[in-house]
Amino acid sequence: QVNVEESGGGLVQSGGSLRLSCTASGYIGRKDIMQWYRQAAGNERELIATVGVGRAPEYADSVKGRFTGSITSRDNIKMTGDLQISSLTPEDTGLYYCKIFSPLRGEYWGLGTQVTVSS
Repeated sequence: QVNVEESGGGLVQSGGSLRLSCTASGYIGRKDIMQWYRQAAGNERELIATVGVGRAPEYADSVKGRFTGSITSRDNIKMTGDLQISSLTPEDTGLYYCKIFSPLRGEYWGLGTQVTVSS
């Protein structure tokens, strides 16, 4: 079992930035990766970033060049990561989720952190 928790959301003006953080604790496998999703009200959950140790980060076209993800620390019982989100617009408003994906054990989700961008 892996416990996942996001933090760092909030209210920000258009053009502003936030740094979201994700902490995953439990057993962390060597090939486990961290993914960020967001869900706007009435919309499907959207994959926006994938980061992992030893791999190039991947981003959705909608956030490429504005969002930057990274793994900040990792051992076999804990992994932490950040998602720097910048040049925000009201269209970036939504609930941001962190997910840990393990090729062997499945996926583990956090409860999300709300980001609201005012115009």
